[in-house]
Amino acid sequence: MDSTRDRLTTQKAELTAELERMAAPPEETGNISFGKRVGEGTSMAVDRLVQVEAYDQLRALLDDVGRALEKFDESTYGLCDRCGVEIPPERLEVLPWAVLCVHCAEQR
Repeated sequence: MDSTRDRLTTQKAELTAELERMAAPPEETGNISFGKRVGEGTSMAVDRLVQVEAYDQLRALLDDVGRALEKFDESTYGLCDRCGVEIPPERLEVLPWAVLCVHCAEQR
């Protein structure tokens, strides 16, 4: 269990650093215009939308990692937050931040 906790702690630090990097103001703000043609401004806007979605997904993952670490402190790690059943070890091996059993995760 200590190795799982260490793995989660490392992942939390990495996710936090990545989210901070993504939240930093863009270095390149240039004079970009949006017109009828697809150009640099349009592609930058699309890139930004993709980054926002990635940021949201990383934020949700960070929340799950944080909750899994809390569960270690509560001595409830490995139990589903919703129904209380034991989360299979195979699931925790693949997703150590899993806080829901497969059944409850499918209903999420």
